Amino acid sequence: MSTSTIAQGSIRMTTRSTESSPLIYARTAGVLYLVITIAAMIAHFYVPSTLIVPGDAAATAANIASSEQLFRVGGIGSELIILLSEVVLSVILYVLLKPVNKTLSLLAAVSRLVMTTIHGINLLNYFFVLLILGNPAYMAAFGVDQGETLVSLFLEAHNYGFTIGIAFLTLHVFTLGYLIYKSGYIPRILGLLFLIAGIGYFIDSSAILLLPNYQTPDFLALPIAVAEIAFPLWLLIKGVNVAQWKKRTLESA
Repeated sequence: MSTSTIAQGSIRMTTRSTESSPLIYARTAGVLYLVITIAAMIAHFYVPSTLIVPGDAAATAANIASSEQLFRVGGIGSELIILLSEVVLSVILYVLLKPVNKTLSLLAAVSRLVMTTIHGINLLNYFFVLLILGNPAYMAAFGVDQGETLVSLFLEAHNYGFTIGIAFLTLHVFTLGYLIYKSGYIPRILGLLFLIAGIGYFIDSSAILLLPNYQTPDFLALPIAVAEIAFPLWLLIKGVNVAQWKKRTLESA
């Protein structure tokens, strides 16, 4: 076999590897979105709806004390899966969208990682709940009524901590929408959906933090849900336009 033949074969293998890598990134991102969605449904909807009784601190404390394993695995465990997945997803989205604009792609990644950091620290509120309910000395020191009130306080603090994290996700979503729209290798409609979702995230997180007794209206939740479902499905099923991704990568280089 001649040297030129070996060289040509090596070039073809390198080309195939380069062409497949954005598809691997895209589908990995789609899988991570799916993992995050399933874990979030457990941690943010199933566990709270099962254990937390709005306006009843005693019933909430009793539910968590009697279902501690559900609180630990479903609430804390699922949240840890979300946080670890978010870190990997942030890096993959940066690599996928870096050819469009490296600075903005970095901004999108950093803002999502800031949200992840806040949510990680916010998990301490759940551990405070377990410390109060699981240690008789704390309950004796505070008294039953005050201990139950503290449990509700930490649960409420966890809700606000989550919303503070989402405020940083707003910046990520706006930037992500712009990058997708300008990419040329992901459909522009997905970018538009994220830009609309960013408005929803901004209004909703601001209102929760600044307005008393605010409830998220359906007209804000719907575009957020559509964008967060459509983009992962596209990544899983279609991936990205490899030829356009390569073209943008060469142009940015």
